[in-house]
Amino acid sequence: MAIYLTATKGVSPALTGMMIAVSALIGVICGFIGGNLSDQYGRKRIMMASIFVWIFVFVGFAFADHVAWFFLLNALNGVCRSFFEPTSRALLSDMTKQENKLLVFNLRYAAINVGVAIGPLVGLQLGSAKSTMPFLIAAAVNLVYMISLLIQFRKYEIGEIPAVQKERVSMKQSAQVLRKDNVFLLALIGIILGNAGYSQFSSTLSQYFANAPVFQDGIELFSHVLVLNAITVLVVQYPVTRVGKRYSPLVSIMFGTLIVSLGLIGFGMLKSVPLLFACAFLFTIGEVLMFSMTDLFVDQIAVPHLKGTYFGAMGFSGLGGVVGPWLGGMLLNTYGYDNGTIVFSYLALLCALGFPLLFIVKVMVQKRNSQCNNLKMHA
Repeated sequence: MAIYLTATKGVSPALTGMMIAVSALIGVICGFIGGNLSDQYGRKRIMMASIFVWIFVFVGFAFADHVAWFFLLNALNGVCRSFFEPTSRALLSDMTKQENKLLVFNLRYAAINVGVAIGPLVGLQLGSAKSTMPFLIAAAVNLVYMISLLIQFRKYEIGEIPAVQKERVSMKQSAQVLRKDNVFLLALIGIILGNAGYSQFSSTLSQYFANAPVFQDGIELFSHVLVLNAITVLVVQYPVTRVGKRYSPLVSIMFGTLIVSLGLIGFGMLKSVPLLFACAFLFTIGEVLMFSMTDLFVDQIAVPHLKGTYFGAMGFSGLGGVVGPWLGGMLLNTYGYDNGTIVFSYLALLCALGFPLLFIVKVMVQKRNSQCNNLKMHA
């Protein structure tokens, strides 16, 4: 859409970026609302309603001819995504046995990466820069998806209000539960910091590679790094998560944050292409450790009848993706493209701050589990 708006509609890059940022920010804010509504009214209703509206959003993109319409439609795009995503993850949690949850969450993560790798290539072949056809095809794909979901919901009678929920919990009551859950809130801050570091990959790093004088063809270099990242995610996800399975999800997220920080430092210091590729490989391992275990971690600490709310509230971790690129751009503006080491060292430090916070969360979780076990023994 960014290419279509700038190349075909003549919208300025700044305004286009603002539209995309609005969608992301609305998604962050509305995730909690969508997840909570799925706890109150069932997964099926929220998923079906959001994907139904999503279809018309893509049709609207195809026929919109004014900037105001794109603003509105992209805002709705963020709302639909923020309602559908946490609800679908909560549904997977509801219907999956505990021993299979890591596998199921990682299959979802792998499927997303396959889609992200294939989608842009298909869009490019369809002429996404000049044509509205990709928007209509996206609407048609969502229609097929909606029909398939409807069939599955009816066949297996899933997606209703969770059985563990005895009474409907209001949004205010849910917010009060989250506000008192110090483990979740501190973990959320740590994950936000980790996401702020990860977000540099597609924002600050692309600008740095494209403009730093030490790179002869930085744009081509970054495209190769992107391909390496996508391939690495798919190749290492299974073995990395097999190793991570031996430990708690929180430990994997902690070390993922630390590895991403090391990768950021490497991007700023290294100039050799093979070493930069090695750095991208390391960075991607950190990415996999962070994102492949987050859903399982949320599933383990969530109050059983508020899983949708917890998955939705974890959407606030997207604030890292909102603040991170802005901060990276400010550092590049301050220190320039000649001082990559300084820029990425600051960004790495920001990301690494998530490690001690998550370590404190680990201690709190162990203490909470110990208290629960003692209560069970006395009972």
